[in-house]
Amino acid sequence: MKKTTIILASLAFLGIASCTSTKTAVIPLSDKLEIEDTYTIIWNGISEAYRYENGNWKRSPSFDYQFNVVQKRYDKLWKSVKSMHRLHPDYNGKAGQRHQTMYFEISYTPVIDSLRNAVIKSSIGNGTGKSDKEYRKIELNMDMPDASKFSPYNKIRITQHYQYETGVLTETVFLYKVKDGKEIPFMKNQETAYFYIRGKLDKAPL
Repeated sequence: MKKTTIILASLAFLGIASCTSTKTAVIPLSDKLEIEDTYTIIWNGISEAYRYENGNWKRSPSFDYQFNVVQKRYDKLWKSVKSMHRLHPDYNGKAGQRHQTMYFEISYTPVIDSLRNAVIKSSIGNGTGKSDKEYRKIELNMDMPDASKFSPYNKIRITQHYQYETGVLTETVFLYKVKDGKEIPFMKNQETAYFYIRGKLDKAPL
């Protein structure tokens, strides 16, 4: 197992913790704290929110957010903890608290025909996904188990593009509802991230 390489980054990810609860949360099963146990990436970033209205995507700045994700990669199992923060003064609380924490576990299969399949367990819902063999283009699909029939969305589709060589991750989080076999868009978050390899400084960063 590789020693931990901590990467600091700038991304944006998800705005949907209103469905999160201690009842449905996936809790890590180990009480052991480790920092050098695996390959670790720490993402730090922002997201721009859009609402679907009258057939068009309209910016919704009050739902923008900043976030941090600690992503620990154990061979074909990824464990991620995300903390997100909505700072806009006009945020109305409809997507949950301003400050939220989420947990994700993604298990990947070995490569078959240049693709990996994935099984997702998270504090916002479970699902499946797929990735290329180098984890560059990933799609994750999750169901919202606690969504009521009046909810404007009951599914989430996340598409990720890891541009490792340039240190950039872009991601779209798409919230939608399936009704009578049709997808009804609700909101999406456009996210961008930059990462930095763990290291040391020669002097204080004044």
